[in-house]
Amino acid sequence: MKTPKRADALALFGITGDLCQKMIFPALYRLTERGLLDVPVVGAAYSDWDDEGLRSHARTWIQAAVPDFDERVFARLAERLSLVTGDFKDGATYSRLHDRLREATRGGGFVSHYLAVPPSLFTRVAESLAAEGLNENARLVVEKPFGHDLASADALNAELTRFFDEDHLLRVDHFLGDVAVEGMKAARFANELLAPLWNRDHIANVQIDLLEDFDVADRGSFYDAVGCVKDVVQNHMLQVFMFLAMEPPASSDPEAEQEEKHRVLQATREMDPADTVRGQYRGYLDVEGVKPDSRTETYFATRVWVDNWRWQGVPFLLRSGKALRTTSTEVVVEMKTPPVTLYPDREGRPAPNLIRFHMVPEAAMTVEMVVKQPESGEPSEPVPLRVDFADVYGRVEMPYENIIEGAITGDQTYFASLPVVEECWRIVEPVLNATDVPLPYEPGSWGPDAAATLPGPDGWHDVTPRER
Repeated sequence: MKTPKRADALALFGITGDLCQKMIFPALYRLTERGLLDVPVVGAAYSDWDDEGLRSHARTWIQAAVPDFDERVFARLAERLSLVTGDFKDGATYSRLHDRLREATRGGGFVSHYLAVPPSLFTRVAESLAAEGLNENARLVVEKPFGHDLASADALNAELTRFFDEDHLLRVDHFLGDVAVEGMKAARFANELLAPLWNRDHIANVQIDLLEDFDVADRGSFYDAVGCVKDVVQNHMLQVFMFLAMEPPASSDPEAEQEEKHRVLQATREMDPADTVRGQYRGYLDVEGVKPDSRTETYFATRVWVDNWRWQGVPFLLRSGKALRTTSTEVVVEMKTPPVTLYPDREGRPAPNLIRFHMVPEAAMTVEMVVKQPESGEPSEPVPLRVDFADVYGRVEMPYENIIEGAITGDQTYFASLPVVEECWRIVEPVLNATDVPLPYEPGSWGPDAAATLPGPDGWHDVTPRER
């Protein structure tokens, strides 16, 4: 693959939308603060704002998200912001964008077009950019979801690559920009301490949780058409799974990493409906925009199996849902127990060592070990050895800081390749568009009772780590 070009301008479609307000503008501010944003940002939106209107709203959005807001930093960002308004279905909008980009880059330059717009507009925007020659000397960055199944993902890719070839097409999955996810990858591949243990001989199971204590709120229409599998399992959770299960890349080159991700996905079985629990929280059907007879899942749990030498027989347990007891994104790697029980727990069994990678609500890593002789007559209990990334490194970057920086530099580390996207859709295909009635569960619970023993009789590990 050719060395990617660094963009001379960032064209941000949907700059007035929810994603930009909540995620992208705070990231632009932080990149400015770090001295990493040094290109014009030309927004495109259907709006009656002018440049000053955009800057005024941007200040409000950033102040709401950044506790240490600094007017001097914002001033540096504001001077880079400008806005082109118009309908994305109107060719005149792209003519105005063409003129503004030429002005911003002083007659020409490489442009990164970032589409923070609904997927239904991806092809229309790409085609309209090409009509103005804005696909030349440029790349296209698209948000998730990339298709809604394998066939639609391939069809979308065929459409987009008519205008931007594969080397100039980036597919966003913001989990790839998450510092905690990057830290999990580093823990695996930078530490010889873990490398000999990372296989079926030493690991009993791996549990991946993406839990939310809030419901779908006012997003009923969107969520009812998507559901848990398409919203977070096919993309975010399988990206985390890949980092846990893949072989070490031959180099730090993004292409080498994509090859190993693709290889482990090829060895991964399709999800089995018989190994799966789908749920729906009570009250979901009353949400505005949700069909009265909806069978969309708001909870999903399953076992995933990898048929290769490293992982044969080791279950990867995936669990996600809304309106649950807590909000937590976490990986728990359970090690096998010693062959002889010298230090039993309260049930008379050896307590397993656990390696935890915490992503939400904080970025951290915990190793739970039995490290001392218990008091006479008292059971043995693991002691957590924990490292909080913020304590060690200071402020932890937001995922979209890495995503936007990658969009500008062309670094594909934080983006998904087409073969990976295709394999992810293949793996979830059997559980997509299920027609069975999801099992009901109470808001504030851990989900349907049927999922409690999916990992085995001991159930899921507590996602709240023990106090230090």
